[in-house]
Amino acid sequence: MATGELKANRDEPDDPREAIADDEPKQHRPKRGVPSGLWLRCEDCGETVFRKTVAEHMNVCPVCGYHMYLGAADRIRYVLDDGTFEEWDTELTPADPLEFFDKKAYAERVVAEQKRTGLRDAAITGAGMIRARRVAFGVTDSAFIMGSMGSVVGERLTRLIERATEQNLPLVIVSGSGGGARMHEGILSLMQMAKVSAALAKYDAAGGLFISVLTNPTMGGVAASFASLGDLVFAEPKALIGFAGPRTIKATIRLELPEGFQTSEFLLEHGYIDRIVKRSDMKSEIARAIDYCGK
Repeated sequence: MATGELKANRDEPDDPREAIADDEPKQHRPKRGVPSGLWLRCEDCGETVFRKTVAEHMNVCPVCGYHMYLGAADRIRYVLDDGTFEEWDTELTPADPLEFFDKKAYAERVVAEQKRTGLRDAAITGAGMIRARRVAFGVTDSAFIMGSMGSVVGERLTRLIERATEQNLPLVIVSGSGGGARMHEGILSLMQMAKVSAALAKYDAAGGLFISVLTNPTMGGVAASFASLGDLVFAEPKALIGFAGPRTIKATIRLELPEGFQTSEFLLEHGYIDRIVKRSDMKSEIARAIDYCGK
């Protein structure tokens, strides 16, 4: 065999598929990245933590113990006994009496919030059991227009308190509202503060036990009305609690605020709340308080 033939044979691939592959442009397989949503960053300590681990700890940071946002449905699941919650006044939904319009019409905003959150409004109320003790239970959710107090929120809470009075039930309201009164409803929203507080006064006169639980954030008209009127006021660690926010106060009075101002720890030190309770202990603490008060 000629030398040229040997050289040609050496250059030819053993597998004809290799020749086809050499003629085609090489396709680079994309690198596998980490799927989005598996990790989140703690707002307090800044650590990146596994989302599933956080969920297993009731949305509490496993590194520093910071209590993250928890929706109304999960509040009900963690505080009440499984399968005991009976929701009341589900038919109530916001109206638009002022035909309010800012970036969008209020009526459109409500519909969008309902679709996004799955809630009718920022409050859920009803009855359930806590360690086999029947209670009237309400919770506000900051996911719905920052948990602001509109006519529906005020009406649902008022009816909750009135039923607790009629049925002689302990009353538990978990507040997670950073929006105060809902500006979209004007004076109708502000009236809810007085209406809910008046219902609480009648409940107190009837000998009821009201346990108010403050979470991050509890601000504005909610903090200035029913949330601060509990016979017992519990708060989660490091919750922001107050009327106006610290930045607003600082900009108004132009003074440096104390360290930790408006946190649960600061307010406990100054007698505004009775106890700071971790989320994992809240159910047991409420049940213990009900027993201790003879309810």
